[in-house]
Amino acid sequence: MPLNWTIDSKAKLLTAVAEGDVTRADFEAYLDMIDQAGLHTYRKLFDGTLADTSMGSEHILAIGVRMRTSHQTNPVGPLAVVVAEDKIAMVSRVLGMLAAASRPMRVFHEVGPAREWIRKQPL
Repeated sequence: MPLNWTIDSKAKLLTAVAEGDVTRADFEAYLDMIDQAGLHTYRKLFDGTLADTSMGSEHILAIGVRMRTSHQTNPVGPLAVVVAEDKIAMVSRVLGMLAAASRPMRVFHEVGPAREWIRKQPL
């Protein structure tokens, strides 16, 4: 599976790592897990440095809309997103939608600084 995640309930941290081609179904399964496990308020670290996608812009935008809608009904925790610089343009719309949520959020190009930053964020 291109998306793997680890839940640290003690630190209230959800770490997701994407590798290879991530489909809409893969990402929807990740969002379903967050919904079902009630992890909206957890800190989240999303590492997409080794990921790619064959999703078109309409699918990426639909995921962004789902996430933004969720933010309107659930309080959300801090988010650190790690992506390769050449993928910023592809995910910029979704990142813009996520930035509108009332929570700390930063985009990184390396996992180490992202991990340090997210662990320091209060819940």
